[in-house]
Amino acid sequence: MSEDTGKLTPHGRALSLGGLFVAEMVVLVLGYQVLSDLECRATGIEAACRGLRFVALWLLCAGSLVGIYLWARPVARADFGMAASRAPGGLRWALIHGLGILAMLTPLIVIAPDALSAEFQSVFPLAALGALMAALGGLLWLMRPAAWLSWLQGRSLSLLAMVVFAAALPGAVVLAGPLWSVQAVTDVTFIAVFLLLRLFVEEVVVDPATYVIGTPEFQVMVADSCSGIEGLVLITAFLALYGVLFRDELRLRRFGLVIWPLALLVSWLFNAGRITGLILIGVHVSPELAVNGFHSFAGWLMFTALSIGVLVVVGRSGYALQAVVVPQVRSVAPLAQDDVAGRILPFIVFALSGLIAQAFWSEPALAYPVQAGMMLAALWWVRATLWQHLAWPSMLSVAAGIAVGVVWIATAPASEPPSDALMSLGAGAFALWASVRILGTVALVPVIEELFFRGYVQARLDRGTVSSQIIAIGVSAGLFALVHGRWIEAGLAGVVFSLVYMRNGRLADAMAAHAVANAVIAAVALWRGDWALI
Repeated sequence: MSEDTGKLTPHGRALSLGGLFVAEMVVLVLGYQVLSDLECRATGIEAACRGLRFVALWLLCAGSLVGIYLWARPVARADFGMAASRAPGGLRWALIHGLGILAMLTPLIVIAPDALSAEFQSVFPLAALGALMAALGGLLWLMRPAAWLSWLQGRSLSLLAMVVFAAALPGAVVLAGPLWSVQAVTDVTFIAVFLLLRLFVEEVVVDPATYVIGTPEFQVMVADSCSGIEGLVLITAFLALYGVLFRDELRLRRFGLVIWPLALLVSWLFNAGRITGLILIGVHVSPELAVNGFHSFAGWLMFTALSIGVLVVVGRSGYALQAVVVPQVRSVAPLAQDDVAGRILPFIVFALSGLIAQAFWSEPALAYPVQAGMMLAALWWVRATLWQHLAWPSMLSVAAGIAVGVVWIATAPASEPPSDALMSLGAGAFALWASVRILGTVALVPVIEELFFRGYVQARLDRGTVSSQIIAIGVSAGLFALVHGRWIEAGLAGVVFSLVYMRNGRLADAMAAHAVANAVIAAVALWRGDWALI
């Protein structure tokens, strides 16, 4: 507040509205994910329901990342606060925003919590319209369109990259899904919950074989998805963005070797405490409230808050900040021509396309043409970077690719029949889908994955020493294995692609080896009709 006028300062109005939007998001999450039991699979419109949930997650992540950007850029923050104060949207946009929030809350008022899933189809149009009104009304209530356009000048590319990054965060959680099945992670979480419960109750009921834990009155199963992977991904993503924005002010070694591991530990402890707290709620307050509280959406909200809290603590601590900040003037190339961005952004779009397929299609395989289009557009956008790494491949890379493909096929599990959704396609539609699937598998995915895993991750870690090269190969191959279903085979393939890349330092060789391997696999998949092979 201003002491002279008693009115909100320029930053005060933006902060007040930001706080209101956060409070509204919390209310909606509590209503739909904790106080009621909305399951998209039981609504009859699963794709639409998941799509609406994805939009909400994207807004949550995008708002958080833009907040970090404003925190890191004082000039942008000052201009934002001034624009929000001088050009407010006015009463009509406030009313549109308020009516949108009311429309989203109406299903919770008119439908009993236990019947929400069954009847959600009838109120979905109202909820979707309310979401659109709330989002649009909120943005234009904050400031008028002309003020937004003025503030975005010179910042649009950075903010667009962050918005895409925010949309890819849920996809990163999906890609990290294989970690959920690592028994050791679930075991450690299970043990931590047991030790915490012992502090509050006299008798703890446990069944390690089924991961059931609780009290005689109330028990839950600590499933793989409760291991806290979502929180670890969010912490890592937010710290990575913070490190990029504040790279000139941070002691990067302390930040990476101390702050980041400690933040991951805090996130994991927070998750164990969350599960313990929900069990205690089930015992002393309401079993239904406790069970609904395990929904991932509520977890996203809490872990986002925790991530931002960690960043605030880091920003106010002198441990990871340099004592003297020397401003540097850099000439910045357009984002589409930036070599580092060209290696990373196509993979983000690739991850995002997988998330969209999962969210909007009941049979995600049918969305592959959309994914291929997004991948092709991303590669075209960074064509300046891609062109620098294209070259005629060596015979060794071709031979390595054939070997990887043969091993992948020889170790593959028993073939699976095509899904009912694919079988329901007409002959022409199926031929078109299969052509796009093979094109994406052979020509698009290898280029995107090699740009990221070998071109960025491995090249970033390789400092020329033997130890750094071993670490670079291990990390890049390990991450490559993480996003593929068959860890051992994918990890070995990643090692082969890394060695091919290191032989002459050419990404073209790694791309060729990967493409040849995928071509061999795709040919066998087409011959057998086993599309699960690729």
